[in-house]
Amino acid sequence: MNDATRFPHQKTDIYQATMQLVGRVKDANIKDAVLKDQAERAAISTLLAIGEGLPHDGPRMRRQYFARAKASVCELVTATDAARVCRAMADSDWDACQALAWRVRGMLIALLR
Repeated sequence: MNDATRFPHQKTDIYQATMQLVGRVKDANIKDAVLKDQAERAAISTLLAIGEGLPHDGPRMRRQYFARAKASVCELVTATDAARVCRAMADSDWDACQALAWRVRGMLIALLR
């Protein structure tokens, strides 16, 4: 895929970071089926909310989508934290997911201002 075929929102830093987060959660191969499902769904939910919110021109609609994305990031962090504590996720995978989640959360907070 090249930049000419991407929509403007797909070129943003937050979209790219969240896409990395989705891939990283999937690559972590969480061994607990419930936590794996929850973490992967929360990561995808974050991406979809961002993808819906970025193209909106109205601040109220953007805010709603970004607030939803921020809640999904927190759900993702909780699921991966539980997976780490249950030893269903390697510490190195958790560290990588946590770092990306912090990055996405920070960008969402900035967008919510």
